[in-house]
Amino acid sequence: MTKTTKAKNTAITKSALPPTKHQQVIDLLNRNDGASLEELSAHANWLPHSTRAYLTGLKKKGHVIDSDKVDGVRRYRIPSSPEA
Repeated sequence: MTKTTKAKNTAITKSALPPTKHQQVIDLLNRNDGASLEELSAHANWLPHSTRAYLTGLKKKGHVIDSDKVDGVRRYRIPSSPEA
């Protein structure tokens, strides 16, 4: 005898789901002032080396990521202009 399972019919749409950690990090990078490594790590609950690896992965996927040192703290951001 085999068991059959019925797919659960959920009424949850993609817009109702909370954003993923990856989308939250990209949103932080899209801010005008960007985000520091500490902000990104704390927000995503990742270790700093994991956060830097994620930034490298974004670069490999074609994202342009700028980094500037502001008041001794490196800040990362995705520029708004595509040619930057």
